[in-house]
Amino acid sequence: MREADLDFFFDPVCPFAWITSRWVQEVQRQRDYAVSWKFISLRMVNEDRGYSEGSERYKVLHDIGLMGLRIASAGRAAAGNDAVSAVYTAIGLAAHVQGRRDEAVADPRRFYAKVLAEASLPGEWANSCDDVAHDEVIRFETFQALERTGKDVGTPILTFNPRGPKPASLFGPVISRSPKGEEALRLWDATIVLAESGVAEIKRSLRDELVFD
Repeated sequence: MREADLDFFFDPVCPFAWITSRWVQEVQRQRDYAVSWKFISLRMVNEDRGYSEGSERYKVLHDIGLMGLRIASAGRAAAGNDAVSAVYTAIGLAAHVQGRRDEAVADPRRFYAKVLAEASLPGEWANSCDDVAHDEVIRFETFQALERTGKDVGTPILTFNPRGPKPASLFGPVISRSPKGEEALRLWDATIVLAESGVAEIKRSLRDELVFD
């Protein structure tokens, strides 16, 4: 793989990371950027924070996300960065676009086996969903992501020009839909400017309805 223009840290169960990742892929198609797909586990992020009363479903989903990251890690070990992208795309299409998160909650092992089969990916990777041997690299990359942005963030985390003299990292952008064409490029260029400026936070709480297609 050539030197990456972007590190993209994701947890597969995060809908915001998914929408941002499709924007990143749209920019890739137009500008031939190289993206290194990396792991950040919301389950590990929340180990110290804990889960409040009534947030049991989030804990369950974050556990399922960690299982998905283990599968992506198995894919990387077997076939490199492109396999991580393929696994993430397969999981994201099923969980977010097709709305099958309840299927994942009901039986995550069966869900992941089906998702890989539907994407014509090696079925043996699904066996890694319970393999804690992958947790070392997942935890390392989770720490690496938070080291770049600070801990009070979520997913995704992006690092522009990560191997260059002045890498720039941000949490987000958190967007409600993935822009296409020239709009995607405008957002990309603006995000790089913000990241390289050193800005700490720009935020609003109002969001449009999420669009996954």
